[in-house]
Amino acid sequence: MDDLAQQSEELAPLSDEELTALALAADPDAPLADDAVPFGLHLAGLPALPDWYMAPLAARHRPRWQVAVIVSLVATFVVLEALGLCSAYGLVTLG
Repeated sequence: MDDLAQQSEELAPLSDEELTALALAADPDAPLADDAVPFGLHLAGLPALPDWYMAPLAARHRPRWQVAVIVSLVATFVVLEALGLCSAYGLVTLG
């Protein structure tokens, strides 16, 4: 049997009974393979990103005054929303 025929035989659709039997026979505690692909990417047909594509996370250190300004702005908007005031156009109004 050539490779193409073998692959098409392996990829033949499974019935619900066959899928159920495979699911019940599977070991839920088995470790994942190193080359495992997330199911969502598999269904979408998208390739997983290679490791070199994503840069590692790096912490950014901001001066204290910038952090204080950002926190105070966010807190102001949260308080305005909590009081039921509208600040959508720069003017604080009821509603």
